[in-house]
Amino acid sequence: MSLHDLDMATWLLGEPISEVSFTGSCLIDPAIGEAGDLDSVLISLKSVSGKLASISNSRRACYGYDQRIEAFGSKGMLEARNETDTRLRFTGEQGVMDERPKWFFLERYAQAFGREVADFVSACQDKRAPLAGAQDGLAALELAEAALISWREGRRVLLSEIR
Repeated sequence: MSLHDLDMATWLLGEPISEVSFTGSCLIDPAIGEAGDLDSVLISLKSVSGKLASISNSRRACYGYDQRIEAFGSKGMLEARNETDTRLRFTGEQGVMDERPKWFFLERYAQAFGREVADFVSACQDKRAPLAGAQDGLAALELAEAALISWREGRRVLLSEIR
């Protein structure tokens, strides 16, 4: 369930990942654990220059499909918040109330998926490489493989072991 997050982390860091640490538990649904899978995970990534990224995933968020990005640096923080239907927030005497995030990822990423398809079509027409290529997919798969090894062996995995 983390492949897209691994891909996104590489893009956000702007350089290749050099090491992966992965841990997880089955806390929500025993059937998932019985199938040999996890429902709650933490992934730590380190880039070639030492930039750090962390990913936390759970198969359940009772309030909707929760996916946020926060980037911290010496000059501040950048945050991409959950998308909601109206983007309304109420602030009053009792506090702040936001509406629930959109429920399913296809609702939240329809515009992004449309842009990806449009870029692919444009790349074919213009005889150029698309913005996201096969190497990006391969890099995400290598990170997923490193994460799986890290979980199974309980250790940090260098990407040089995978490549």
